[in-house]
Amino acid sequence: MGKRDNRVAYVNPIAAARARGPVQNSGPSIQDYLSRPRPTWEEVKEQLEKKKKGSRALADFEDKMNDRWRKELAKNREKLLGGADKDKEKEKKAMDKDKKIADKEKDKEEKKEKKEKKKKDKKKFNRHSSSSSSSSSDSSSSSSSESEDEDEKKSVKKKRKKKKSSARRASDGSAVESDAESKKKKRRVKEEGDKEKDEKSRRRKRKADRSHKDSSSDSSADSGGEEGDKSKKKRRKKHKKHGRKKKKKAASQSGSELDCRSAAVYSTNV
Repeated sequence: MGKRDNRVAYVNPIAAARARGPVQNSGPSIQDYLSRPRPTWEEVKEQLEKKKKGSRALADFEDKMNDRWRKELAKNREKLLGGADKDKEKEKKAMDKDKKIADKEKDKEEKKEKKEKKKKDKKKFNRHSSSSSSSSSDSSSSSSSESEDEDEKKSVKKKRKKKKSSARRASDGSAVESDAESKKKKRRVKEEGDKEKDEKSRRRKRKADRSHKDSSSDSSADSGGEEGDKSKKKRRKKHKKHGRKKKKKAASQSGSELDCRSAAVYSTNV
């Protein structure tokens, strides 16, 4: 089996284009653009005037649209303001309703109170009528009831007076107790302050005694040290003097021996 021939013939593109010849352009060329028909100056003026007229028409149209928009805005504003007014009216109506309900409740309560009063008055009137129709015993019973009422009122007044007097006494007693407690507290505070002052004075005295003792002990120690130093110095001086005397004696003895020896040597020589 042989290999396939995948080789392709090479064609020079420039040579192929030259062989094809000039290409026909579908669009206009540069020469066509340069040789285009141009309007005259009069035609240009006419076109400019037409544009100006068109701009005026546009301005008129814009003014009309602005007027329409202004009218619509005014309507919307009126609606919004009317809505706010409506809200206020609704709130007022709700408040009026609440007030009416409260007034109705008050009227009902007043009517109930009036009915109760009428019932009480009727009962009292019936009692008085029965008492007037009854005999003198009934009149005495009514007087006794009145006297009982007066006694009850007096007893109530006495109880109130007793309560007030007891409250005053309790307040006076509490004031006296508070005064006594305050005095006791002041005494305690004074006693504590005196004790603290005594303790402080004692501490100061102790400190002063200690400082005095320390100073006396220091002075005695200083005096003893000075005396010891003096005694040591004296001993040293005595020791030095004794050593000097010994040295002098030894020197004199050695000199005498030398003289004796020299005399003996001289005598032997003679």
